[in-house]
Amino acid sequence: MKKLILIDGNAIVHRSFHALPPLTNRKGEMTNAVYGFSSVLIKVINELKPDYMVATFDLAAPTFRHIEYDQYKAKRVKAPDELYAQIPKTKDVLTAFGVPILEKEGFEADDIIGTVAKKYANKEIDILIITGDLDTLQLIDDNIRVYTMKKGLNDTIIYGEKEVEERYGLKVSQMIDYKALRGDSSDNIPGVKGIGEITATSLLKEFETLENLYKNVDKVKSKNVMEKLKKDKQMAFFSKRLGTIRLNVPIKISLKELDWQNHFDMEKIRALFEELGFHSLLRRLPGGEPPKRPEIKAKQQNLL
Repeated sequence: MKKLILIDGNAIVHRSFHALPPLTNRKGEMTNAVYGFSSVLIKVINELKPDYMVATFDLAAPTFRHIEYDQYKAKRVKAPDELYAQIPKTKDVLTAFGVPILEKEGFEADDIIGTVAKKYANKEIDILIITGDLDTLQLIDDNIRVYTMKKGLNDTIIYGEKEVEERYGLKVSQMIDYKALRGDSSDNIPGVKGIGEITATSLLKEFETLENLYKNVDKVKSKNVMEKLKKDKQMAFFSKRLGTIRLNVPIKISLKELDWQNHFDMEKIRALFEELGFHSLLRRLPGGEPPKRPEIKAKQQNLL
C-alpha cells in the first residue's frame, strides 16, 4: 500500500521547542523548534518511507469553536514569542522537502487532518498522523493510525485500534464521548463537572455511547454520578461538539500534489540547514552528505 503522512505542524513545533535546549544560529536567532521539527521530519521519512505528505498549521484567526465557546482554550498559557518566530523557518523546511502546507481560516489543523485522512482512508492508502498530542485518536480506523511521542522526540509510539483499547479500555469510536464526559483541561472543554477519567471509562463500558447513557441515565448505579450527569447534560453534548474533529473542511488537494518527492530540493535543504546551523542533519537525509565543516556549537551535536 502507498503511505500518506499527515503532519500536525503546530503540535510538533511546540513539542520540539519544549523538548530541546535553547539553540541559536550564527545570527543569534532561536532555532531549537525548527531543529526538532526537522529531525522528526527526517526520522519519519527514513522510518516510514512515505509516498505522500502534507503538513497542517493553525491560523491566528478564531475557529468555529472559539466563536461557539469564547472560553475555548482560554486557560492555555500563550507560548513564548521565540516559539512563534520559528514557524516561518519551519515552513521553509517543509517547502524545501516538497511537503505542501494546508491552512484554513475558521478551522484547526486537526480538522484539516481529519478531512484529508477520511478522504483517502478508503483508497487502499496507509495513513499515519504525525502529532505531539492525542486529540486525533478519534480518527483511527483500519487505514488510519497515529504516530506520536511518549516522551521528548525520540520515544515514539504508533496507535491503532488495539493500542487505544489497551491504553484507555475503550474503543476508538468512544474517544469523543470520553472527552465529552471528562472534559479536556488543555482545550478548556468543560465536560461534566465532577466526572473524571475513571468514571467516564466505567460509564462508557456500561452504556457504550453518550447518547445511550443519557437515554438510560436513571439506570446509573451511583446517585451522585447520576445527578452530575443530569445537571450537566447540555454541557456534555456541547463538549462533544467542541471535541469532535470536523471531516468536511472545504479544501481541495489531490494525491498528485501530496507527492512530495517530486518537489524535494536537496540544494534548498542544504542551503537552509547551513543557514540554520543544522549541518549534522544532512547526514541523516536519504543520499545526504556529511557536514562540510564542524558543528558551530558542540551542544548541538547528538540532540536527537
